[in-house]
Amino acid sequence: MIQDITPHHLYNEFTPQSPQSGDLIFAFCERKLLADLSGNDCRFPLWEDVFSQVSDTASLIWLFSLDQISCFLLMDTELTLPGNYDFHSLREIRGREPKHQIFAAMTAFHLYDWYRNNRFCGRCGTPVVPDPSRKERMLSCPHCGNHIYPKICPAIIVGVIDGERILLTKYAGRNNPNYALVAGFTEIGETAEETVMREVMEEVGVKVKNLHYYKTQPWGMASDLLIGYYAELDGDGSITLDREELSTGLWMDRKDITLEDEDFSLTREMIVRFAKVGRDVLR
Repeated sequence: MIQDITPHHLYNEFTPQSPQSGDLIFAFCERKLLADLSGNDCRFPLWEDVFSQVSDTASLIWLFSLDQISCFLLMDTELTLPGNYDFHSLREIRGREPKHQIFAAMTAFHLYDWYRNNRFCGRCGTPVVPDPSRKERMLSCPHCGNHIYPKICPAIIVGVIDGERILLTKYAGRNNPNYALVAGFTEIGETAEETVMREVMEEVGVKVKNLHYYKTQPWGMASDLLIGYYAELDGDGSITLDREELSTGLWMDRKDITLEDEDFSLTREMIVRFAKVGRDVLR
């Protein structure tokens, strides 16, 4: 999956650094990121490419380290760069190489979305500032003392199994030909396992049992932490779709699954794993 970047490592401990030559710069415009996609690899600007255009260091935010390289978010700054740099959608960038930098870019978007949505205190309306002590990743209100931390939304994704079949779906209102699995956000006062049972019933109208945890995935594009499960159909397998959420819901025999693992998403990995081992995913 996208976070599997060994031997590289993303260090998310909050230890802010000053920019230096070779550091990566992530500059977003809404859901687009400045990058050069003209070659085989995706290239992001380096500090030496942009430093002459950064007049206000307050617009430069230290994010994390990728191996020994610091990564920065550049906010509210128009850049003019030579060559083939342009703003590209996250979907254009997500399948590119080098993989460890793509993972860093998606994680950077998670933080960019948090910073841009929290410029003012939600309690009193005062502009917020970074943690004055520089000890943690937090925004602080200088008026009322409110503290705001990055938003991480737990969500489940579940492969519902019936013998040698798996329940596949497609989202409504999206131009995406790929199959997905039932998924949804955890509600207040709810366990992840309860989310699985509720989402399956709401989206496709069936019951499940015998839940088996698989693994998790950070999904920065939606500020999610995805929690993957497999579960066994409990009773009638007749599908009743929630048409507001899904356009398609069907049972597919594992021998008919033609997808290959693209080494990016938890969804694809779980579907391909079932195609290979069948109901052994429930062991």
